Amino acid sequence: MSDLLAALTLQAGYNAALVAIGAALLGFAAGAAGTFLFLRKRALVSDAVAHATLPGVGLAFILMVALGGDGRSLLGLLAGSAVTAGVGLLLVEWIARRTRLAEDAAIGAVLSVFFGIGVVLLTVIQTMSSGRQAGLESFLLGSTAGMLYLDAVVIAVGGALSVLAVWVLRRPMTLVSFDPDYAAACGYDVRRIDLAMMALVMAVTVIGLKIVGLILIVAMLIVPPVTARFWTERAGRVIWIAAGLGAVSGYVGAAVSASAPALPTGPIIVLTATALFLLSLLFAPARGVLAAVLRHRRFQRRVHRRQGLLALARGELIHDPLTLSVLRRAGLIRADGVATEAGRAQAAKAARDEHRWEIARLVNQDTALTGRYDGLTPIERVFTADQIAEFDRHLGPPRPVAGDAAGA
Repeated sequence: MSDLLAALTLQAGYNAALVAIGAALLGFAAGAAGTFLFLRKRALVSDAVAHATLPGVGLAFILMVALGGDGRSLLGLLAGSAVTAGVGLLLVEWIARRTRLAEDAAIGAVLSVFFGIGVVLLTVIQTMSSGRQAGLESFLLGSTAGMLYLDAVVIAVGGALSVLAVWVLRRPMTLVSFDPDYAAACGYDVRRIDLAMMALVMAVTVIGLKIVGLILIVAMLIVPPVTARFWTERAGRVIWIAAGLGAVSGYVGAAVSASAPALPTGPIIVLTATALFLLSLLFAPARGVLAAVLRHRRFQRRVHRRQGLLALARGELIHDPLTLSVLRRAGLIRADGVATEAGRAQAAKAARDEHRWEIARLVNQDTALTGRYDGLTPIERVFTADQIAEFDRHLGPPRPVAGDAAGA
């Protein structure tokens, strides 16, 4: 715990602090950019783009060695990966637009072909005298052990530019994500906006290769937006909540990895993001599983309460144990099943409200009002006091509750 606390407070050494800050910046950019893929329902595109970076890494290494360098310049490797990722992105878009193949088929084709080429290139590089210690396999799962200050600067600048692009393009990209036809009618070039969206994903993918690798960067692009969706109903908030969750995942994951050196940084970051997703899935106040269970139980109790009150009003015996339990807890019936004074009063009102709704359907032809009747919504929320008084005039004086027996 002391090692983890030191890593979280940036006291675990220069390299650990550098990695934590870089991972947080990457997570912020990935969460913000990945939100539009999630909203556009094109999450698999990020997988194709990520796998398309591998040939670029290999080709960039070979080219730099041929030009007399050692081939391990991060900037050069990222530039090469960006080129092949861009080619893969354009191929997916071209195949989906110009052929009869669906986008998922295009993604599968590009992903497998480019990844296969990349693996072949890495195998060839291993046979080169300068390639045996290149460490290019770290781009598959990420490696931060040898991260330099320049590497962190490249990640920080690339992430900042990606976030700036998200801020500038957030409105048109949000509109295209939800309704591309309406966006086109408003004068937006949907194809260009889609390409800009994919270019953002490509940029984040490229700068994230050093930390989490091309296989796991997909999780950083998709998991934070999915998690953020549990916490809000507004697209604008999803973007920045996802960015914050991505930053927390990157920072905490890098700190955990630094406190236990045997643990790889990239997978731990992804597992941290997954833990946040599971917590949100269970405990988010609006869309979480626990909230849904509680809403269902409250709705169930409301139904049993109403059915029990109507049964009291008609003098019927109540046999359902849950209905009896709900009425007893509310103080509407006694332990022996006899309705209390409050129970008789509420039963009379429930029965009268039923008759009021019948009159409302006859008097009001407005289905927008009468169509809201679900048996649970109080009539006072739909009609004014004057309208309810008019219904009561048609009904006549209130009728007494039929009986007191509630259970047997």
